[in-house]
Amino acid sequence: QVQLVESGGGLVQPGGSLRLSCAASESIFNFYAMAWYRQAPGKERELVARITSTGWTNSEDSVKGRFTISRDNAENTVYLQMNSLKPEDTARYYCNAEKHVATIPIDYWGQGTQVTVSS
Repeated sequence: QVQLVESGGGLVQPGGSLRLSCAASESIFNFYAMAWYRQAPGKERELVARITSTGWTNSEDSVKGRFTISRDNAENTVYLQMNSLKPEDTARYYCNAEKHVATIPIDYWGQGTQVTVSS
């Protein structure tokens, strides 16, 4: 089992920045794709950004140029740097780890951290 613990959320003004951290309980970066998802009240959970085990990244269109996902293998931690935050970025952000056993995807989730963008 992989345990994921997020931190770094909080209240920030529009245009501000936050860095979210996701600490994993074991070495996952050679086998797992890591991702950040978010869910706002009344909305479905959506993918924000993803980084593969080989370091390739992609992000949702609405955050391109503002959010950056990265990893630190030595610390077994994934980050989401969020700049130029907008009120519509307000959501609970979840860390996700995914691997495939044969063709079966297996996902692990953190408890989430709240990000609120408001003046």
